[in-house]
Amino acid sequence: MKYGYARVSTVSQDLEVQIKALEKENCDEIFSEKFTGTKADRPKLKIALFKLKMGDTLVVTKLDRLARNTVEGIEIIKELFSRGVKVHVLNVGLLEDTTMGRFFLTTLLAVAEMERNLIVERTQEGKAIAKQREDFREGRPNKYSKKQIEHALELLRDHSYKQVEEITGISKSTLIRAKKKATN
Repeated sequence: MKYGYARVSTVSQDLEVQIKALEKENCDEIFSEKFTGTKADRPKLKIALFKLKMGDTLVVTKLDRLARNTVEGIEIIKELFSRGVKVHVLNVGLLEDTTMGRFFLTTLLAVAEMERNLIVERTQEGKAIAKQREDFREGRPNKYSKKQIEHALELLRDHSYKQVEEITGISKSTLIRAKKKATN
């Protein structure tokens, strides 16, 4: 049997491209999840790994979808090799349990881990630079402008929360927070 595994790191990311690639590869069953690679507990991966038996093939689009780092990737794939399971990485090819295959695997995983670490470093550097700005504010940007909130609070003088919510599209909870903030 051919089992596919697809993973994206955040809920907002899309699995479709990976799933289509796994379907094109004629996987009999595809496991997919939206789970950060920094977490060791990936439930669907555990199920997929448990199901694999001698002669089966695990298919992933890229190595970094399977493992969080070099050590984990080597452990997972060595364990699969010991059970007679083949590993097919679509952007690399079929990984084999040979000296060159293991060397190639280690090198690829090390590069993937380095790439991920560089992304984290650049993100942290960008955040540090942004924090130096006077107008820096941690978290998600405000959905509504100050003018929109002020207008909605004005409307609250003569209208109910429900009416203002219908007129402006600003939720009751946002209006309550804004009102509380304005009185402090």
